[in-house]
Amino acid sequence: MTTQDQSEGLEWKDGAIPVSRRFDDPYFSLQGGLAETRHVFLAGNDLPARLADGFHIAELGFGTGLNMLATLLAWQAKGGAGRLRFTSFEAFPLSADEIARALHAFPEALAVAGPFLEAWRAGEREIALPGLDLRVIEGDARQTLPAWEGQADAWFLDGFSPAKNPELWADDLMAQVFDHTFPGGSFSTYTAAGHVRRALAAAGFVVERRPGFGSKRHMSCGRKWGKG
Repeated sequence: MTTQDQSEGLEWKDGAIPVSRRFDDPYFSLQGGLAETRHVFLAGNDLPARLADGFHIAELGFGTGLNMLATLLAWQAKGGAGRLRFTSFEAFPLSADEIARALHAFPEALAVAGPFLEAWRAGEREIALPGLDLRVIEGDARQTLPAWEGQADAWFLDGFSPAKNPELWADDLMAQVFDHTFPGGSFSTYTAAGHVRRALAAAGFVVERRPGFGSKRHMSCGRKWGKG
């Protein structure tokens, strides 16, 4: 059952899973969002093995912050010294209350989310967490990513379904992702849509298909080899 929320942008499936009305798509897997994040975005980028002081992850689609919190948990479990950087691009940020409600489905993530939620509720978008510096850049990524001066070691491409949110998977935006990736850097995404894979390959990534999570047969990941 899907219940409506006071927010103009959300419905809640079974009272727990946020679904975007704008894109008619859930914010995380109905089969286990935290497990999907670990399979697609962490393992897909060969993390946490590559995590080290100063490692920079960038993301299209911040959503509930679940990917960031899963990264923080992996970093803490590794016992790594130093700090990670995590930059996310988000056009339609959720409120702190909406994020907290969604994270109740994942007690492990919620347990470390307190400092993030407190800062988010106060309107902060550059947040220093234990072991991780978070920056969320609000606005349309088609404008904000080209203007970004950063470079990432790994990308989490986590926009809504390419069939429902094609703007976030367009050829020119995938080219921007490539341009904002360090040589040797990587990307991963839950989708194996042919046009997305072709756009990433045309941008310059070496793209491969891997087994997907749950009912999804395949996902995509890749590397930026050479001097870029």
